[in-house]
Amino acid sequence: MKQDIHPTYYPDAQVICACGNTWTTGSTRKVINTDVCSKCHPFYTGEQRIVDTEGQVDRFYKKLQARQQYLEEQEAREAARTSLDRPISEIGLADRPVRLLEEAGITTVGHVLERLSAGEAALLSIDGFGRKSLADLKKRLRQLGYQLPEASEEITV
Repeated sequence: MKQDIHPTYYPDAQVICACGNTWTTGSTRKVINTDVCSKCHPFYTGEQRIVDTEGQVDRFYKKLQARQQYLEEQEAREAARTSLDRPISEIGLADRPVRLLEEAGITTVGHVLERLSAGEAALLSIDGFGRKSLADLKKRLRQLGYQLPEASEEITV
């Protein structure tokens, strides 16, 4: 066997746990620090607690919180997208129908849906607002996720 290649063996090595428990054992290190021992480990004590030595539980809770925040933002974005207070100029219609609707006092999506609940004739009665503009308006409202009233689905010629 080669000489002077083996580490020093300490027969009275001190082991110190994070809970404060200490004991003596033999080791190649003089002092050993541990996070968990038989006095504080949940398996031996029967205590219901989480032993997290590497921060995995904290990382999991951070991911869970980030996911919850993402879902809340998505929900808020969806609610803002289908808000009845949304201006009619933001839904992507041509300038002329938007101008005609605003001149008639219809400035929000809520006003449009209110008029549509009385039937298509309520919007077609606006001077200069024709079938094509109405069809474009209804198509765009459906694309944005708005539920059109039953009365607006009738076809009058």
